Amino acid sequence: MTNVSLFKQDGSQAGDITLNDAVFGIEPNESVVFDVILSQRASLRQGTHAVKNRSAVRGGGKKPWRQKGTGRARQGSIRSPQWRGGGVVFGPTPRSYGYKLPQKVRQLALKSVYSEKVAENKLVAVDALNFDAPKTAEFVKVLEALAIERKVLVIFENEGNKFAELSARNIPNVQVTTANSASVLDIVNNDKILVTQAALSQIEEVLA
Repeated sequence: MTNVSLFKQDGSQAGDITLNDAVFGIEPNESVVFDVILSQRASLRQGTHAVKNRSAVRGGGKKPWRQKGTGRARQGSIRSPQWRGGGVVFGPTPRSYGYKLPQKVRQLALKSVYSEKVAENKLVAVDALNFDAPKTAEFVKVLEALAIERKVLVIFENEGNKFAELSARNIPNVQVTTANSASVLDIVNNDKILVTQAALSQIEEVLA
């Protein structure tokens, strides 16, 4: 079993916590992680690009000149694709770039990135994060007490302290999420993970 240090909110150590090796101690599968990141990044694309084809361009209802006898090529509309100002052929249309991978693949990718963070000592576990009111300065003190200086993903339990979430979300280089919402892309994009003990239990319950 994998053991990590458990800290209190003030930075003092509260003992050790044992993690489930089936979630936090596997051999990372880089290929699966790559596939899931591609999928999540594709889902972030807006896909709102659009152009007008010849039926959507204004004008061009009249034949520009008669069919025969002019010596020029026959034309039916000045809004045909070969004309300046005409419609676009095979242009992009609004669409979704998102696609889904199998659930087991997504879960394996999550377990892989969690295991990698644990192996690199980049997972910081706290017993709880409790705040009586939204205070950003107080959460900054928590990060300083835990020696977290770079980009960090803070994972709260699903029914966590809302004041703690509000205190953290405005801090630069701090991303806030919950145990059910943490994605592979979120974990990879941050240098460290700050996770509550309750959130760890919920993650293990889903992925174990």
